[in-house]
Amino acid sequence: MEFTVKQIATLLGGEVAGNDTLAITKLAKIEEGRPGDISFLSNLKYEPHLYTTQASAVIVDRSFQPRKPVEAALIFVENSYSAFTRLLEEYHQRMSFARVGVEQPAFAGDGAQFGEQVYRGAFSYVGRNCRIGHNVKIYPHAYIGDNVRIGDNTIIHTGARILDNCIIGQYCVIHPNAVIGSEGFGFAPQPDGTYKTIPQLGNVILEDFVNVGSNTTIDCATMGSTIIRQGVKLDNLIQIGHNVEIGKNTVIAAQTGISGSTKIGENCTIAGQVGFAGHLTIANGTKVGAQSGVGKNVYEEGTALNSSPAFGLKESMRSLAVFRRLPDLERRLTYLEKKTEK
Repeated sequence: MEFTVKQIATLLGGEVAGNDTLAITKLAKIEEGRPGDISFLSNLKYEPHLYTTQASAVIVDRSFQPRKPVEAALIFVENSYSAFTRLLEEYHQRMSFARVGVEQPAFAGDGAQFGEQVYRGAFSYVGRNCRIGHNVKIYPHAYIGDNVRIGDNTIIHTGARILDNCIIGQYCVIHPNAVIGSEGFGFAPQPDGTYKTIPQLGNVILEDFVNVGSNTTIDCATMGSTIIRQGVKLDNLIQIGHNVEIGKNTVIAAQTGISGSTKIGENCTIAGQVGFAGHLTIANGTKVGAQSGVGKNVYEEGTALNSSPAFGLKESMRSLAVFRRLPDLERRLTYLEKKTEK
């Protein structure tokens, strides 16, 4: 994929100093730049690399003034970091959606319908009566069960599984080996000590702009739907139980587990390895520190939690401070006991 410096400057709303006809084919770090690359300078700690880089172009802030001659073409923008991020997005978008057509072998069941500009990779499987939107990309070895709905511009990466009756919105990304709609963990204890499987008859709904990381599992509902609202971002290796609901624009880091029927609000930030008990209600804007265990409802918006079991962040930090001092406190207590005895 090739662009000129001028085309990139136009995309970013920037101004060029230098040769704007140079061809750009790749993005690179400023210290590793080669001819045909474009990079950026945001942190002035890397300014020395600007004068030695072989990159063809570098994006810089409008306020930046070089102290030495620069061989690369400079693109001046309001914020070089944000501009380079925008360029990364554009590059990724074009690369992700470049493929079109059906590779063989690929399977589509009876009644499956596909929009325009769809890509289906080799060994992909699409079940019966599916509705696949425009510009959807289904990579090799992906599996899509019966009666699935997938919105426009969604990407299903290799090895991902979307099981029967699930609904995926527009502009979603399902990363490799994620499983959406697997059977929820429902077992009824019996008098003889065994467990009887409770059939899981619901589905999973992902609204628009949801990202699901590799090896993340989202269980279908027992009845009704497990719902992941618009803009949610899920890291790798997350377990989401049956009938869970996650509110808009919530971000959850790796190895978090959410037990069944818990409702997490909007704009929450959940760090790695957090565990949620089942049937909880978590307020909007809640922040939970890594390895915390949440076993109670959170009703106040904007609450910050930490520790396991999780409790108030300030109280948690004070408790940790005391915990670190326990050996010293024990020595002092022993000394006072002996002194009292004497």
